[in-house]
Amino acid sequence: MGGKTLKMADLKKMFEKLDFKNVRTYIQSGNVFFQDHNEKPEVLEQTIQKQIKDDFNMTVSVIVLTPGKLERIIEANSFNDDPGKVKSYLHVTFLQTKPENYNKESVLVKKAEKEEIVFTDEAVYLYCPNGYGKSKLNNNLFENKLKVTATTRNWKTTLKMFELAQSIS
Repeated sequence: MGGKTLKMADLKKMFEKLDFKNVRTYIQSGNVFFQDHNEKPEVLEQTIQKQIKDDFNMTVSVIVLTPGKLERIIEANSFNDDPGKVKSYLHVTFLQTKPENYNKESVLVKKAEKEEIVFTDEAVYLYCPNGYGKSKLNNNLFENKLKVTATTRNWKTTLKMFELAQSIS
C-alpha cells in the first residue's frame, strides 16, 4: 500500500456503504467481518477491492473467507494438536486460491532450523520458534513462489477471527 494506512473505522463505514450487515473489525490489519448478500467469495473480493480503490485510492488484495472455510483451515492445522508446539509460534497463511504448478522445494530451502511448514490447498501452516518476524517463510515468499494472493495471521488472531465470524453468521 506504499505507506498509506487505512483506518479501520473508515473501512467499516465503507463495508456498511456496500450494504453489508453486522460489520465488525478486529485489530488494525484489515480483518473485517460481515454478513453478505450470499455472493460468492470471488465476487465479494472484487467488489471490496474496487470500493477500496474508489474510496481510498488504494490497490489492495482482498481475501474473503466464509466461516465454514475458516473452520476447515483451523481444523486442518496439524501443529495445533501437538503438545510440543508453543501456540504463539503458530501462524497460518491463508491462500486466495489453490496453488498450481509450484516448486515446493523453492519454499522449503528458505526454512530455518527448527521451523516447520505444512502445505494444503487452502493454507500454509507455519511453526516459527525463532519468531515469524525473523523467518524467511513470509507472506511475500508465498505469494511469489506459490503464485497466489495470500495473507498471514498468527494462531491467536486466527482463532479470534473464527470466534468473530461465528458471532455474526
